[in-house]
Amino acid sequence: MKVTLAELKKGQTAIITELNIDAVPLKLLEMGCLPGNTVELLQVAPMGDPIYINVNESHVAIRMETAAQIEVDILTDSH
Repeated sequence: MKVTLAELKKGQTAIITELNIDAVPLKLLEMGCLPGNTVELLQVAPMGDPIYINVNESHVAIRMETAAQIEVDILTDSH
């Protein structure tokens, strides 16, 4: 099921399929936010922004605005 990273629920794992290269910071690309890589939503901040993800064994905080620019295919449901 294709959704954006911003739509994942806590604990869900997905594969990055596409991203808006102009909207995703270079640092995230360097850390592995690239098509084909697996990402897991670890936590959502109390106010809903940012979200915390695990990509390439790194824990990364990203804004919902950026997460909405990253398309993923869900692999697992939340726990």
